[in-house]
Amino acid sequence: MYVDTTRNQKAGNLRWILPYCKPDLPRVAGALVLFLVNNTMAMIMPLLAGMIVDQVITQRHFDRLTRLCVLMVVFTVVRVGCRYGYQMWMERFGQNSIYRLVCDEYEKLHELDFTYFNHTRTGDIMSRMTSDTDAIRHMLSWVTYQVADCVVMFVGALCVMFAIDWRLALALACVAPIMFILTRELASHARPLFFAIRNSLADMNSMVEENIEGNRVVKAFVREPFETRKFDEHNDDYMRRNMDLAKNSRKYMPWLDGFGFSLEIITLGLGGVLVMQGYMTLGNLVSFNSFLWMIEAPVRQSGWLINDWQRFNASCIKIRRLLTSKSRIVERPEAKESVEQAVSIRSRVDGGRTVATPDRISGEIHFEHVSFAFPDDPDTPVLKDLDFFVPAGSKLGILGETGAGKSTLVSLISRFYDPTFGRVLIDGIDARDWPLAMLRSQVNIVAQDTFLFSDTIGSNIGFGVRTDRDEHFIHQMASIAGADDFIRTMPRGYETIVGERGVGLSGGQKQRLSLARALADDPAILIMDDTTSAVDMETEAEIQRHLGEMDVAKTIVTIAHRISSVKDADLILVLEHGRIIERGTHEELVAAHGRYWEIYRKQLGLESGQSQGFSE
Repeated sequence: MYVDTTRNQKAGNLRWILPYCKPDLPRVAGALVLFLVNNTMAMIMPLLAGMIVDQVITQRHFDRLTRLCVLMVVFTVVRVGCRYGYQMWMERFGQNSIYRLVCDEYEKLHELDFTYFNHTRTGDIMSRMTSDTDAIRHMLSWVTYQVADCVVMFVGALCVMFAIDWRLALALACVAPIMFILTRELASHARPLFFAIRNSLADMNSMVEENIEGNRVVKAFVREPFETRKFDEHNDDYMRRNMDLAKNSRKYMPWLDGFGFSLEIITLGLGGVLVMQGYMTLGNLVSFNSFLWMIEAPVRQSGWLINDWQRFNASCIKIRRLLTSKSRIVERPEAKESVEQAVSIRSRVDGGRTVATPDRISGEIHFEHVSFAFPDDPDTPVLKDLDFFVPAGSKLGILGETGAGKSTLVSLISRFYDPTFGRVLIDGIDARDWPLAMLRSQVNIVAQDTFLFSDTIGSNIGFGVRTDRDEHFIHQMASIAGADDFIRTMPRGYETIVGERGVGLSGGQKQRLSLARALADDPAILIMDDTTSAVDMETEAEIQRHLGEMDVAKTIVTIAHRISSVKDADLILVLEHGRIIERGTHEELVAAHGRYWEIYRKQLGLESGQSQGFSE
């Protein structure tokens, strides 16, 4: 990370962005030298024009014309070269700075927990990564030297103009305060408008992203006209916000332009009188008039530069909010040492039998009176006083109705959330004491919402592999997950590229590839969240058999709605409204004639009505 962000969003945005710019400050220094040379050449050119008028045309020193013209050509060439050079350096400066900023943003997104993504729209995140960062790049690469150019030109030209004739310069200076007042009004009204534009763009991006993700649902329900109207509403709102900004510019820019043109009238009118009265030469008037654009252009351009400045501020605030967001799941500084100490203690207690090492867990799970509520709704507990123990290498089955808290329970094992009360122990060590990377590398969840990358099937399966595994290993894991047969029937086998999110594959195929990916990661704890719901019972039985025959025993946690998926588990939990209402083996629960027994009878067809179960 390049920068230590602060919570004070009102602090100077330029001061905040400076650490990202520091590595390229030597390039800025070189650009500054070229910038000063360019402006010096620009200040000399009007003086040479005045000398040609006075010395060549008026005084008829024709021998000086060639020398003065050569000087003007040389100065023009130098100026063009310097201007090109510092513009290229400033553009590279802006691009490099934004590169570092985007890297920090991306790293920050990986640090944030589920709670942040549950409440932040994808379109808003994408706007921060694209349009907001581009607004900052534009500020660094273009606006900075344009502002410097305006200030240097304005001050330098005004000084030279006072040196040429203070009367005419003073007349022009009287108009400047009015123009600066108008510029300030323009800026104050533009600031909230840019925030509104930024939020409207984020809303539209979120809507489009959601519509693209759900395009199959839209087509299935023939809702294209409805979605088009929704987009039109967002697009109209975005257009209105931009039109409000344009109206603000329309309100002030004509006045700024008008006072800018008035400078020419004052120069030619009053300057002509001064020349006729002998207070200044015609060459001085020509030079003075040539300097006029250096006074007029900065004032007229200030309105647009202020718009860019306000856009920069709005973008900085949005990005700083991302970079200062805090994850609720943080790794304790002494995590590694705590694990090593706990492993050593357990080794002595167990008579020298080490149940885990600081680099590998055995898979023992213990929930000690765990309760959990989401941070944004602490008064509504999702899990209530869960207490159970799962030995390493055993199987745990979980059943429960929709919303019972099954997925939330397993999320606590990999520490996607922390319990509100109680403790989750992994190998007898509080999950909060394990290093995050270590814990999550040993706990793998095959989620019910399968996700595949737009890559080859082999690369998807080997996504989490951290060591050099050969193709045979990838094929072996696919075979265990029941995926090898259908993969080999595909056009290019394991080199077949799947579409975005696995488009083109059936639900069962995606589930089996997701399971193969988890197995290839070789976790100590494998969590299957309704993983085989989309496969037939014969394939499911085959997968369960292969899992039981694996060389390395794993602790397997299975969330399912079919009894067949959990009946071989060493411990089965039945959840209802976040509580464990039944626990035991399949035989014990059937003999108890409770809720599990009711589900079992319905799925066997022993009761009238359709076969049913619980789904997540």
